[in-house]
Amino acid sequence: MDEMLEKYCGEFGLWQLRHLVLTSLAWLLEGIHSMVMIFADREPAWHYLTSHAGTTSRCSSEPGSWEWTGGTGSSTMSEFGLICGEKYKVGLVQSIFFAGCMVGAGVTGHLSDSKFGRKGTLAIICILNAIFGILTAFSSNYWTYALFRFLSGFSTGGIGLCASILSTEPVGQSWRGVAGMSTFYFFSTGVAVLSAIAYFIQSWRSLYIASSITSVVYVIFVLPFLHESPRWCLVRGKVDEAMKIMQKIAVSNGKQSIPNGVVLALDSEDIPNSQFDAKEALNGSILDVLRSPITRIRFFLAVSTDFFCSIVYYGLSLNAVNLGTNLYLNVALNAISEMPAYLLTSLVLNRFGRKGLYIGTTWFSGVFCLIGSLLNNADVTWRVIRMVCGLLGIFGIAGTFNLSLVYFMELFPTEVRNVALGGATQAVHLGAILAPFVVVLGGNVPFALFGACGIIGGFLVMYLPETLNKPFYDTMDGLREGEAKSGVVA
Repeated sequence: MDEMLEKYCGEFGLWQLRHLVLTSLAWLLEGIHSMVMIFADREPAWHYLTSHAGTTSRCSSEPGSWEWTGGTGSSTMSEFGLICGEKYKVGLVQSIFFAGCMVGAGVTGHLSDSKFGRKGTLAIICILNAIFGILTAFSSNYWTYALFRFLSGFSTGGIGLCASILSTEPVGQSWRGVAGMSTFYFFSTGVAVLSAIAYFIQSWRSLYIASSITSVVYVIFVLPFLHESPRWCLVRGKVDEAMKIMQKIAVSNGKQSIPNGVVLALDSEDIPNSQFDAKEALNGSILDVLRSPITRIRFFLAVSTDFFCSIVYYGLSLNAVNLGTNLYLNVALNAISEMPAYLLTSLVLNRFGRKGLYIGTTWFSGVFCLIGSLLNNADVTWRVIRMVCGLLGIFGIAGTFNLSLVYFMELFPTEVRNVALGGATQAVHLGAILAPFVVVLGGNVPFALFGACGIIGGFLVMYLPETLNKPFYDTMDGLREGEAKSGVVA
């Protein structure tokens, strides 16, 4: 596949650019559906109706002595009474959503490597995303709301994973890293767009409907123009279908048609067949990943590093110092502030390699988190310095997440790629579930734990191989043969 892209089709031309942009628009959906709870579950403004002398909070006030300024329909907190002793439920439903993401990421990984394919799986989860999002708007009570948030998480957890693999598998080796890392811009853009939508739509029910319509738009107006991954077609034995896609890539990129007699072959085949005969489909599973010593070690290291880095990213996001403006502007600025990290890591990716850059960004974030844990929060000057440490920590870990998907994609062959990355994505969501509990500890403890997680994550990556300029393997046999030539025990 890589050889055909380089010689006959073009590694990254007009076809791949169009395919990358259209596929990566799905990342907007993940950004919107992951962060919509910030606005739907927010604490609205409130005021006293009567004298409140001697009371220190709403919880100690007489019933009917205060009310929500904009009515009860602006937030789930106001409508479901999630205040005082019930306030913990706001954080609980956030963890429930990420629990759904964790389950969904694993299921999506298996579906994507199965007969449904990358495109088919992306269509399924986007449709479910729209359905569950709209149903969330009609929740009659808190636990119904929590159920639909779990189901929304289930359908959201694999969107970015599936879109990233579908968008980068048709890209040639020299451009794959930069192309894969550009997808995170769409996630941040989705969060910024959500801030604008939420600013104009104050009702939480209307907000869920509006955010779900984006999934409907994607399914109707974008998905029909996407192609299936030629790598998936090849692994599934659909050689003729894979060749048709490769012919389209060559023509769209201004290349001559692929010569007769040039046929795609799996990297485990010595000589390709001269006819476009269907071959036996290769069905990879998590068991195949665990059986091989190479992929087993890589899988556990990828899962572990993603878990630790997720705690840092989501923890710092929840623990960020208020920027002094309104909620909508804060969320938009937080999303935009991550983009310089995406740009920087993509520019130096091919110079410093995946492994070195991953270690550098995680340790960069971890060091500044540890510095922040040593600072006193009582003085204004130290608060500002601590805030800067937190922002630099987010900057570093955002760069880590930007390159991790590209790096981990290159560690596993097409046959099991989505299954393996599904497990790693589940670890990300597990970290997201635990991050709020770390933040609750308060004081210097969160910064210290985030710093430790960053350092540990970078240390674990030291045991992974560098993948810069390495082949994008199709099969487990191809990976074993390739690594055997490099002296790695298979």
